[in-house]
Amino acid sequence: MMTLIGKYFTGLTPRQKQQYEMLGDLYPEWNTKINVISRKDIDQLCLHHVLHSLSIARLITFLPGTTVMDAGCGGGFPGIPLAIMFPETHFTLVDSIGKKIRVIEAVVEATGLGNVTPVNGRFESVAGEFDFITGRAVTDLRRFASMLHSKIKQKGRNSIPNGILYLTGGDALPDLAGLRAKSAIHAIPEYFSEAYFSTKKLIHLHSFR
Repeated sequence: MMTLIGKYFTGLTPRQKQQYEMLGDLYPEWNTKINVISRKDIDQLCLHHVLHSLSIARLITFLPGTTVMDAGCGGGFPGIPLAIMFPETHFTLVDSIGKKIRVIEAVVEATGLGNVTPVNGRFESVAGEFDFITGRAVTDLRRFASMLHSKIKQKGRNSIPNGILYLTGGDALPDLAGLRAKSAIHAIPEYFSEAYFSTKKLIHLHSFR
């Protein structure tokens, strides 16, 4: 796990390295009980899920006190890898499927992540506002944005404006058509050299109107 992560992220604490390594044991173990990652994909956990999630950390270093909702988080991606990377940022991980939240709760407990709140429910029903909302191929981006943009805090203090950070693949331009927001498309190969990321994108939506 750390061989690949350490290629791109230096300066991690021993605690963070241990937590990332633990993911390599916890997810395969839990996946035999509750299928949260495709069984053909579990062998690529680090590349396809952990490192993919951390592409967000190449775009932004969340300041302490930042709040993030990972909407439709599935098995905990991108929320769990980001929570390890940014221990002073609070992450609310939301999914409507209870068994996925049970896996997240177990991973959070085992790794000792004190900055994660798992929520079993519909993400559009979660109370409060957040600096950023993350998603990874959850649903149509326009629908995702329309359901969640009102939950984004207006006033930001990070290096990029508060908004939605959405991981997707293929041609992202059609997803942006008709969106009443400013957008930026970041090609993940700018961050990581592995062939898996050749078509992957990170979309930043902000300044909704």
